[in-house]
Amino acid sequence: MINIHSVLPRSEINGPGARMVVFFQGCNRGCSGCFNLQTHSQNSNKSISVAEIFSEYFRGPVNKIGGAIEGVTVSGGEPFMQPEGLYELLKTSKTEYNLTTVVYTGYLIDELLAKDDTKKVFSYIDVLIDGAFKNEYKESSLLARGSTNQTFHLLSPSYKEEDFLMKGRVEIIISKDGTITKTGFSCAD
Repeated sequence: MINIHSVLPRSEINGPGARMVVFFQGCNRGCSGCFNLQTHSQNSNKSISVAEIFSEYFRGPVNKIGGAIEGVTVSGGEPFMQPEGLYELLKTSKTEYNLTTVVYTGYLIDELLAKDDTKKVFSYIDVLIDGAFKNEYKESSLLARGSTNQTFHLLSPSYKEEDFLMKGRVEIIISKDGTITKTGFSCAD
């Protein structure tokens, strides 16, 4: 089971192409200026299995609105605080749905590779964007990251850094029930 904050069935700003985005609940990083504060509480928000994530939110490889879903982006909160759930989500994304995977983390890659419980996750990540958000290095280009100290680690040949140039910094999604979701980078502005 994964404690999630929310899932966006389709986004075009949280990585290359159209992506399902899973926001994990819980973060202990405490990055000053973080714009996802609602994901920080480590209390249970919505405990859900990987199978339920796909059955409830994944609209299939071909989405009637806007074309194919290319991959899954995982953000938070801090995904690596739930390494088993993250591993299962990424493994399922790759092996059962043939989706690319992008993971955002406040940890540095070396910190994660030094921990036994997070190493195995890397075999299912195409791109890792690592590093704490730092307000003083706020990204001003259209690269899909919050601050320029964050690094793109291309762990497979699926993408190049240029693929992370987005159409804009923020995306507004209006669901069928009228719920408005604002997502992207530096959304607090």
